[in-house]
Amino acid sequence: MVYTPTYIALFPLTAYCGEAYCGINRLTYMPDDTDPASKRQALQASGTFNRRADRVRHPLFQKSEFFDPQDLLQVKYESLRAVQKDQCSLARAASEFGLSRPTLYQAQAHFKTQGVEGLLPGKRGPRGAHKLTPRVRQFLAELGAAEPELNARQLAARVRQRFKLKVHPRTLEKALQPKAKRGRQKLP
Repeated sequence: MVYTPTYIALFPLTAYCGEAYCGINRLTYMPDDTDPASKRQALQASGTFNRRADRVRHPLFQKSEFFDPQDLLQVKYESLRAVQKDQCSLARAASEFGLSRPTLYQAQAHFKTQGVEGLLPGKRGPRGAHKLTPRVRQFLAELGAAEPELNARQLAARVRQRFKLKVHPRTLEKALQPKAKRGRQKLP
């Protein structure tokens, strides 16, 4: 079992907030063999596989064992380094590194606030029960107080009838249960 760094910051890169980021490692499990397919699988599993690797034209990524155009984290970092340290225009960096300008602007903002970790892909999809607006939640609270015997399926039907909004019963179950504390708890 070999752990190969997905990226090691070789060049110090000062974020726009004035802090220097250097030497931050993210370890990705890589099988012992050097099969490109296994590296691709490891990058996909960590969410850092660059599906547009064929668009990367920067000289650093041409015929190099270290610079891998399939490693999205490395491509983003090097594009930001080129913009900041080499005074490369953002449009040119986007073109050479196979990224869109909005992607680079977003990477700059995330790097500024979170450092190298900000370049990692975030969780996709909705961030919560977006259909359960405060008005719907108030209705559910009133309904729960008036008729506590209603189950989630019946509540979903009432929400659909009142607000013309289709909500899955499991969404309602999760929203109405008190949040469980996460992590270790102190014993009394």
